[in-house]
Amino acid sequence: MAQAERIGVIGAGAFGTALAIAQAAAGRQVTLWARDPAQAAEMGQLRENRRRLAGVPLPEGIAVTADFHAVARAPVLLLALPTQTLRGVLGAQAAALDGRSLIACSKGVELGTGLLPAQIMAELVPGATCAVLTGPSFAVDIAQGKPTALTLATAAPGSQAETLQNTLSTRNLRLYLSDDPTGAQLGGALKNVIAIAAGITMGAGLGESARAALMTRGFAEMTRFAETRGARPTTLSGLSGFGDLVLTCTSEKSRNYRHGLAIGAGQTPDASKTVEGVMTAHALASSADHDALPVTCMVSALLNGTVALPEAVELLLTRPLKRERD
Repeated sequence: MAQAERIGVIGAGAFGTALAIAQAAAGRQVTLWARDPAQAAEMGQLRENRRRLAGVPLPEGIAVTADFHAVARAPVLLLALPTQTLRGVLGAQAAALDGRSLIACSKGVELGTGLLPAQIMAELVPGATCAVLTGPSFAVDIAQGKPTALTLATAAPGSQAETLQNTLSTRNLRLYLSDDPTGAQLGGALKNVIAIAAGITMGAGLGESARAALMTRGFAEMTRFAETRGARPTTLSGLSGFGDLVLTCTSEKSRNYRHGLAIGAGQTPDASKTVEGVMTAHALASSADHDALPVTCMVSALLNGTVALPEAVELLLTRPLKRERD
């Protein structure tokens, strides 16, 4: 088997496991890295990730390991790690990753720095080719081989980008290229925040009409903010923006949406699940103009207890009337 057909997946959560399954089902040799040696041993023995993706067997083409150097031998590596843990892993393993193709599969903004995943990778592993895999997808759908389309965004030269596209695409996992990684990442990060707000809306009983309005104004917020960061508005209209927004604001498979549902209903969200939109909301609210990100900043305020739900609704409903395109 050619070297380019060896894939490494760093992170054995639900999404990392699903990507590993999809790649192995396409005939590639996959090494899947789990931080916890006990989890790696369990997955290798049971041939299933019962902790994060129960009921979906691991194909024989997947080798599960807790040895980072074993996974780092692959020339192409999918980093299925939460945004807030990405720096720690890359900082500790930068030498092993030098010269590799690194594809970030997380959707968020780093708390404290405001950096996006590809920016963190470029800072810590400057000798790597960096890309981002993002878009509307649930781990269970990918793992079960259901048709899914994602954006593969990179600033790498066209030939390198096309090689990565061909290396990672499968019959059921279609990857569309973009040369706007900033827009693709901001679409994926910001839609998580809007999904929390959509969940809050439905959990509080405000209705589907209110959710539709929130999604529409939230999308306008996403697009405006992305433009200020140098992204192209058309990128936000694609899979990594609008497509992902629709999926995560309307399905209870979305962790961000479920988190918001619980809050809106006056319940305590499940703290055992990684909800990327929480830290993204706080990261952006701490540095951005609140008038530019009204929904995002309100979500952050709700999450940290600065405002209560009735007050948040009132503040959003009493914002100044304006033209729709503004």
